[in-house]
Amino acid sequence: MQIIKVDSSNKHVYMNLAQAYEAEFSKIMQKKPDADGLFPLDTQIEGNVSGYLLYVDGVPAGHTAIANEAQGCYEVCDFYVVPYFRKNKVGKRFISQVFKNLGGSWEIKQVTGAEHAVKFWRDVLSDYTSDNNIAGGYVEDSYDDEQWGVVTRQRFSHD
Repeated sequence: MQIIKVDSSNKHVYMNLAQAYEAEFSKIMQKKPDADGLFPLDTQIEGNVSGYLLYVDGVPAGHTAIANEAQGCYEVCDFYVVPYFRKNKVGKRFISQVFKNLGGSWEIKQVTGAEHAVKFWRDVLSDYTSDNNIAGGYVEDSYDDEQWGVVTRQRFSHD
């Protein structure tokens, strides 16, 4: 497993994986592709948003978009692992390494209808906060997000 930050040399790989991510959520988000077969992206890699690519045995296996909302405060905007690689806890290891590398405080949101995502994040955060002695673990609530409507939200912070 290798994690590489998105830059101009690999942004095309990120963009290709982002299309798969958008397609996976198209039914929940009621999004259709445009005339060229492309989905509009909700998150752009620019400004305070950085992208990371996951490679397994040299093959692009996933991506994440992380917003740096304030000094040491992060939000997971997008997270995707190609279905072929959704085994052996690859996604959990991927995002856990990103959490460790960046430290700070974190927020993750899942839209209504994405129960599979809620289950994934609860599992990841339960293990991550326990394994890393995060005081108080993580907190979860329902939150009315101005962009997404009511979401399930988890938050935690490294000391």
